[in-house]
Amino acid sequence: MSEYFSLSECDVIGFDLDHTLCRYNLKETSRLIYESFARYLVEHKGYDKDLLHLTPATWDFCFKGLVVDLEEGNLVKLAEDGTVLRLIFELSSYYQITFLALICDLVLSFVAAKYYFYDNYFDLPGALLCARAVDMLNKQGAEITSDFWKDIVAAIDHNYNTSAFREDTGTYFPSVKRCPGRYLQPCSDAVKRWLRSMKNSGKILLLITSSHSDYCRLVCEHILGSDFEELFDIIITNALKPGFFSLVPQQRPFRTLVDDVEESEGLPSLEKPGWYSQGNWPHLHELLKNMTNKTEPKVVYFGDSMRSDMFPACSFGKWETVMIVEEMEGEGVPRANATPSNSPTPSESPAEKKGKFEDQGMKSPSAVSNQWGSYFVDVQKNEGEETRRLTWCCHSIHTYSTMAIPSIEAIADLPLDFKFQRFFSDKPITSGYYPRPPDSLLKWEEN
Repeated sequence: MSEYFSLSECDVIGFDLDHTLCRYNLKETSRLIYESFARYLVEHKGYDKDLLHLTPATWDFCFKGLVVDLEEGNLVKLAEDGTVLRLIFELSSYYQITFLALICDLVLSFVAAKYYFYDNYFDLPGALLCARAVDMLNKQGAEITSDFWKDIVAAIDHNYNTSAFREDTGTYFPSVKRCPGRYLQPCSDAVKRWLRSMKNSGKILLLITSSHSDYCRLVCEHILGSDFEELFDIIITNALKPGFFSLVPQQRPFRTLVDDVEESEGLPSLEKPGWYSQGNWPHLHELLKNMTNKTEPKVVYFGDSMRSDMFPACSFGKWETVMIVEEMEGEGVPRANATPSNSPTPSESPAEKKGKFEDQGMKSPSAVSNQWGSYFVDVQKNEGEETRRLTWCCHSIHTYSTMAIPSIEAIADLPLDFKFQRFFSDKPITSGYYPRPPDSLLKWEEN
């Protein structure tokens, strides 16, 4: 395998949607998601109204890459070898052994009933809500049981249910529908040109998202325009990743859509390009072989989630993977010049263009946390000496990703034959970050 990677060598180029092709205004979206969950707990489960009140400083707790123990309520940050770096609440001696064993199975271990891995911005506010709910129960002298997690799952289902968008229920979807410009960042003209240049050069473009078709349409129309469907050969919504990659076709057949409602009968195979729901990697692979006339078409997939995108696409699909890591921008990597499109987007008002919805001192979820430290390297001080250890998230990135970038915009102006340095076993782990590694990794490498 070459130590370099180029999009020009790929036959198929696939994208996740949320936090990949579509960048969100993280501060506004995080506040909305937290409020969506907390309001449900207060109004439907009888939790204290204090859950609804947050100070800007509270958001420092929001950190991508934490593991929650669903039985004990502990939140844990892991080192690359699976041992514990930091935690909230109590630490039992079995943690060091349990997580070290689980690390061998990586992400799939955390879909088990006992643990949950927070690795995307959609459920990240849930970690903060978990911590606040457990803290309140402790102060009330109540016993911590798994019931609190069941309540949070109910809150998630109430807001993210596939029918919630259509029925206008919950808090999240109605809010985004009323004012998409508050939460969604339109793609730049450079990104649109980049997508079209790949399509015009003969590449097959995929969009594979776990979002339902109606929400996908709203997002794509806002960020790409009403003609977004022309950019993609195949659109797959409600893909339910990572199951899309890991389950056999009989467990997750493709389904056609009629007015954003899935047909009850699953398809025995995938015969032609188009817009589909659910589905599985083997049937998609057969279609891609037919479309490219190659027995093993080379596919690259862009995504932001280790659990849903990188690990399953790499391990099951044997695809090249490019991970979107916004935390790179929180550690010194310059933000790309994401000049927005000149074309108007639906319901966008002058107030939205002027940044009406800026925060009042809230930390971005992608920034370094005072409480949890860096996403990439954990620094601990003991008697004046610093110890730097790679995090489990960092280890996973250079193990299961071809390369890592802070955003699509970061590479949109590059030619398709640009050669990126990939993560490679014989190279430093910083090699696969473009345009450069985050500050904490540069310091780690110096030491």
